[in-house]
This record gives sequence, C-alpha cells and structure tokens, in this order.
Amino acid sequence: MARVPSQSLIPNPQSLVSRCRRCRRMKRSIDRGRAVGEYEGALREIIHALKYERRRSLAAGLAGLMRARGSDVLDQADFAVPVPLHRRRERQRGFNQARELARHLGLPILDCLKRRRNTDSQMTLPAGRRHANVRNAFGMRRVTRVDGVRIVLVDDVSTTGATLDACALVLKDAGAREVYALTAARVASRPR
Repeated sequence: MARVPSQSLIPNPQSLVSRCRRCRRMKRSIDRGRAVGEYEGALREIIHALKYERRRSLAAGLAGLMRARGSDVLDQADFAVPVPLHRRRERQRGFNQARELARHLGLPILDCLKRRRNTDSQMTLPAGRRHANVRNAFGMRRVTRVDGVRIVLVDDVSTTGATLDACALVLKDAGAREVYALTAARVASRPR
C-alpha cells in the first residue's frame, strides 16, 4: 500500500534545479517551476498508485505536499490549470490525475486546455523526441482569453518539461501574463 511520504522524504530542493545541456539551451515558456521531489522511491509508487491503480484518494495528500513545496508559485497565481489527457486516455483511466491534484491546491480550476491528438507517452520516448511529440498537441478548449492572468499548470510528473512547455505556450498565446508549473515529481537528469 503506497503512502504519502513525509516531509523528511522530500529531497534537497537544490537537486531539483539541475537541467541537462539540451534543456539549458532551449527557451522555455514556463516562468517558474516546482516539484515535490524526484520521480523515484516512495513518490514514484504513490504516483503510480494514483494513476494506474486508480487510487484517487491519494491525490489530496500528494497535493498537500505540492502546496507546501510550491507555495511561492501558488501564492502568486490566479488559477490552476490541469494538463489535459486526450479524451480517449481519460476515458480509459476514468479520470485525469492532474485535475485530481489541482482540485486540492486551493486555487480555482480553469479547465481551458484540450489535447488535440493522442500523443505517445513521454516516459517511453527518448529526451530528444519529447518536444516533437507534443508540438501542436494542445489548444484552448474554446475561445478563452486569459489576458493578464497568472496560471499554475498542474501535472503529476515532469520528464523533460516538454508537455508543460507546450501547454504554457498555448496559454501565453491566449494572453496569460505568467505561467508557472507545479508537479508532484520530476525526472532528475542523469549525469553524462
């Protein structure tokens, strides 16, 4: 049975700041990002239980950790926007884990993004193909303007940040002033 880790299991925040060379060269649409910890150990098990074992009850505790780690971005934001699943994948899973996490963050949810096409899972792709996989995959659900609004994009895991960046680009094109990212975990870049 997966349990939400205590604060003592959250890794050193400095270990979450490093980015690979490719990521350092790319211009990002995300203004600031936060993650609870690295996608490994207990945190990985909890996310898997939420996502694949459909244990939605884990979302509240995990979101509590996200609130603690991401308080600086949440305090500055107007809305939480969950990263959308393609409708086929959401129907298979029965829910969107990003929306479940966003529900417990204390911000109004703006469910304005849609996934236009069913992309391959980012976790199965090499880092070099992830940006191409999600390029033009997202759009606004309807004609929605978010002029001057500060948004926190919410997702369970960030691998290279390509999905978050693609969503942020759409939101900024729709007028968002700033777009932050808050995830439960991020995949740490491996030393080369």
